[in-house]
Amino acid sequence: MRVSDILKVKGNTLYTVTPDTALNEAVNTMAEHDIGSLVVMEYGDLVGMLTFREIILTLRANGGSVGTTTIRKVMDDHPITCTPETEVDEVRRMMLEHHVRYLPVMESRSLMGVISFYDVAKAVVEAQGFENKLLKAYIRDWPEEERQPAR
Repeated sequence: MRVSDILKVKGNTLYTVTPDTALNEAVNTMAEHDIGSLVVMEYGDLVGMLTFREIILTLRANGGSVGTTTIRKVMDDHPITCTPETEVDEVRRMMLEHHVRYLPVMESRSLMGVISFYDVAKAVVEAQGFENKLLKAYIRDWPEEERQPAR
C-alpha cells in the first residue's frame, strides 16, 4: 500500500498558512476544522509545519498564552516529507523514527496532501481486516480430502 492509496480515501482538503500568520489565528483555524496540523507555505513552497506540539510548547513558554507571535517563530522549519509513491511501511518507520504525527505529501515541489498517524493506522487496520476476510474465506472453502473407505 502506498501513500497515494491513503490520499484517495482521505480526500484532498488542505489547510495552509503563511509563516507570517498570527499563531492565535492558526489555533482558531485548527480548532474550527478539528485538525492537528497546518502546512506552512511561502511563495508556493513548503517552509514548515505547525502542529499542536509547537502550540503546546509555546503555551508553556508564555504562561498559557500564544501572545502575538507569528507561526514563523514556532513552526517546525525542517519537516520531513514523503511522496505519493512512498510505501506505508516506510511512512510508519519515518513517523516513529522522527516522532512526528503529520507528514506533508510532496510530488516534486507540489503539496499533494498531509497524512497523519491516524490515517496510516486506519489504512493498516483496514488492509489487515481485508486480508483476514480473504484468509477466512479461503480456509472455509478448503476442499475436503476424499476419504478412503474403511477396511
